[in-house]
Amino acid sequence: MKILIVDDEQPIRTLLDYNLKQSNYETIMAADGEEAIRIVESDNPDLILLDLMLPIMDGVEVCKLLRQRNINTPIIMLTAKGEETDKVIGLEIGADDYMTKPFSPREVIARVKAVLRRTGDRVDNATMNGQVLTSGLLTVHPEQYEVRFKGESLDFTPKEFELLVYFMQNKNRVLTRDQLLSAVWNYDFAGDTRIVDVHVSHLREKIEENTRKPDYIKTVRGIGYKFEEKS
Repeated sequence: MKILIVDDEQPIRTLLDYNLKQSNYETIMAADGEEAIRIVESDNPDLILLDLMLPIMDGVEVCKLLRQRNINTPIIMLTAKGEETDKVIGLEIGADDYMTKPFSPREVIARVKAVLRRTGDRVDNATMNGQVLTSGLLTVHPEQYEVRFKGESLDFTPKEFELLVYFMQNKNRVLTRDQLLSAVWNYDFAGDTRIVDVHVSHLREKIEENTRKPDYIKTVRGIGYKFEEKS
């Protein structure tokens, strides 16, 4: 697996490079956003560790540009800021995860393994046998990684797709945010369930006629969400 490390601080690049190689990953490094874009397009890494604060083009712009070009390489955003807004911005623009500096090398490796494991096995075996998931005007083809709503194909990030498939596998069941974190993100976010809310919001924008009165993904106040079956 090839990991792109994007950070303008040499000590951090060196630290990440050393620890990733110790875990048998191949690494590439970039010191600014423009260089990162070039490397992604030429080397096709399996995952990107992307610092938020970068020269020339910051991490937000890099992430936005990659997603606009339909490059769905998993991204873990790195930020020295601890404010909730910075974390949410990263998720809203298409990052799969975030980590706040300072972080331990062990934590980085754990996050990298978890994200790669999820993207390597986006949906479970039950959906990889040709089964098509449907509900009302919504159709999901897991094997083709395709979502259609009202007959039109929709674009989803890998994490949005995984979440939608999980919802449709569990129609009419009330799912807590912690359940969704465990099933879809595959590890503990230490109670930070905002990542679920952000991704649910993204799904609603794509599959709901009215996001304030959703037909599919219902909020169960104080608990979590429920995906309702439609005939």
